[in-house]
Amino acid sequence: MKLFQYLLVAPAAIGLMAPLSVSASEVNFDDISIYSNDNLELDVNSFNQKSTNDLLAGGEGLVDTTETSETIGGFSETTTASFGVDFLVGAEDGATSEATAFGYQMGIGLATTFTGEDALSATIDIGDGTSGALAFDDTSDVLTLDGLTYTFPVGGATVMVGDSTDISAVYTGACAYSSFTDYMGNCGTGSTVGVGGNGVTAAMSYAFSSGFSLAGGVSSDTSSILTEEGSDTIGIEAAYSADSYGVSVAYSDAEATTAWGVNGYYAFDALTLSAGVESEDDGATAEGFFVGLTFPEVGAGSLNLGLGTTDNFKDGADEYYTYEASYAYPLNDSVTITPGVYIVEGTTDVTGVALKTSFSF
Repeated sequence: MKLFQYLLVAPAAIGLMAPLSVSASEVNFDDISIYSNDNLELDVNSFNQKSTNDLLAGGEGLVDTTETSETIGGFSETTTASFGVDFLVGAEDGATSEATAFGYQMGIGLATTFTGEDALSATIDIGDGTSGALAFDDTSDVLTLDGLTYTFPVGGATVMVGDSTDISAVYTGACAYSSFTDYMGNCGTGSTVGVGGNGVTAAMSYAFSSGFSLAGGVSSDTSSILTEEGSDTIGIEAAYSADSYGVSVAYSDAEATTAWGVNGYYAFDALTLSAGVESEDDGATAEGFFVGLTFPEVGAGSLNLGLGTTDNFKDGADEYYTYEASYAYPLNDSVTITPGVYIVEGTTDVTGVALKTSFSF
C-alpha cells in the first residue's frame, strides 16, 4: 500500500512504537486530537536557584547570596503549569502524497490566580506539521500564543475575557467521545457547541445546582466588539448534565451564517453512546451528524468507534462520511499510545493509519 499524507510524529514516537499500545482541537492529526489534559502543579520552589556566588572584583573572596523566587523569577505559589506533547507517525492511501509522515505538537498551559477565584491563563503552542485529514497545526517550530484569557466571578456567574480564544471555552458541552480525527472532535457540532472565536472574546457562564447551565459570548476579528469595523460571532448554549447522561443545545450567529446544534451522551454499563446533529443556514440549509461508541474497559485501554459526515451538506449535494477506530492504551499516568485507522470519503476516498504518542506532565 502506498503511504499517507499529512500525518505527524517525531523520532521519540518511534522509540515507543515497539510496545504498540494506545487514549484530546487536524493527521488532521488537528484531525487527530490534541494535547493530553493532565495538569502538573508547580510550587514556589520548583524553579528556585538555591544561591549564587559572586566573585569580588579583586578576587579577594566570595560573597554568598541567597535569593527568593520573587527576586530571580521563579513561579509564585499560585501559578500552575501543564504540558502536553503529541508525536505522530502515519500514512495515507489515496491522498495526493502517500509518503509516511512524521510530526509533533506541544501545548503549554500557564495559569495563575490572584484572589483564589480568578484565573489569568495563557496557552502556547508549537508544532511542525502540514494540513490535511491527519495534520497537526504547523507553527513552523515557532512558539505561538493560542489564547490569553482572564476569568473571574461576577455574582454566581463566571466571566471570561481574552484574545485568540473560543466562545465555547465557557460551554459545558455533552460529548463523551474521544476523537482520533478532527472530524469527530466536537461530536458533529463544531459550529455551535464547539463554536470558535475570531479574536477578542467576551463570554459568561452560569451553572445551576440542578445540573443545568447557561453560557454565551461574542467574539470579533478586530480589537473592538459589535462594531461595523469587524466581523462578529455570537454564541449561546444551554446544557444539562446528570450522572449517566447529558445534553447540550447551542446556537451561533456569524453574521452571514447561523447554526443550531445538539449533542449528547448516555453511559451504559459497558459503553457510552455519543451523538450530535447540526444545521447551518447561509441562505441554504446544510446539515451534518455524528455518532460514536466508547468502550472504556477493553483490556487495559479504551476503544472508540466513530461515524460522521465530513462537513454539513446542503440538500441535493453529495454527502461524504468519515469512519474511524482507535484504541487508547496508557503506558503510565503520563504516557498514552493511540493507534488508529480511518477512512475519509470524498471525490477520492482516503484511507489512513497512524500512531499517536501523547505525553502529559
